[in-house]
Amino acid sequence: MRGKKSLPLVVLLLVLTAGCAGGTGEHAAGSGTRARELTLAEEAAIDRAEDTLVGACMRREGFRYWPGPVPGVAERQAGRYVVDDVDWARRYGYGRSFDLAAEKARVGHPNVTYANALPARERVRYSHALDGDLDDAVTVSLPSGGTVATPRTGCYAEARTRLYGDHAAWFRARKTVTSLTPLYVPRILKDARLSTAVAAWSRCMKEAGRPFASPDEIRRERDGLVEGMSRAEALRTESALAVTEAECARETSLGETARVLETEYRAEALRPYAEESTAYRRMRLAALARAREL
Repeated sequence: MRGKKSLPLVVLLLVLTAGCAGGTGEHAAGSGTRARELTLAEEAAIDRAEDTLVGACMRREGFRYWPGPVPGVAERQAGRYVVDDVDWARRYGYGRSFDLAAEKARVGHPNVTYANALPARERVRYSHALDGDLDDAVTVSLPSGGTVATPRTGCYAEARTRLYGDHAAWFRARKTVTSLTPLYVPRILKDARLSTAVAAWSRCMKEAGRPFASPDEIRRERDGLVEGMSRAEALRTESALAVTEAECARETSLGETARVLETEYRAEALRPYAEESTAYRRMRLAALARAREL
């Protein structure tokens, strides 16, 4: 392990547990009545319901709309700090197939080609109907600094109002709760439990003929490792490496250590935002109930 530099802040911000605000089934921090977190399958169900509502709204506005690709449970497990599910690794590697599908959808989904084919004036109207107008926006100051905004109007806003009850309140709660990583990740980086687990994982990888100092090093070198390979070859190569990573992560408990630390430090960061955290969880559960009624 190359000291703390092998675990850069930006990487942990992005992929420490892949969906830190939900999907674990555990209670989040906060006082008062606690509502459980959603499972990954439940998150997907809400996203599908949102897309259904957006489609209905766009059709009322006079446009065609096709359901978008909604990430399933397996795809939502991609991007973790360390792969520690051997079966998942064997099947998906590092999620390259998900990346390829997302890129294909980004440029070739019917909604994209349809919108691009519209006359310029209709394309503007389509964009406003879908996304709303940022001149009329909800603005939130983030705990880590800076602000984010989202339009109050548009089909996305309408769909989220239908699901969560209050789009503005939902946006404020969600952005507050899900933007805390810069406040606690530096503490994780300094925790000896993480560096000890990474060192043990690295020794295991070296013994398996995969001399990597950290999972982050694999992520940095991932594309180079498969450069020049066919898609099938790249998937097989990454899958084999991911399986070894997962086996070592299980043997050394690196994945569990990362999750424990994330849960611990995130809970501390959430304490000043207990009201927003409770609102976030309750609105997600309300959205799930409404999604199931559609």
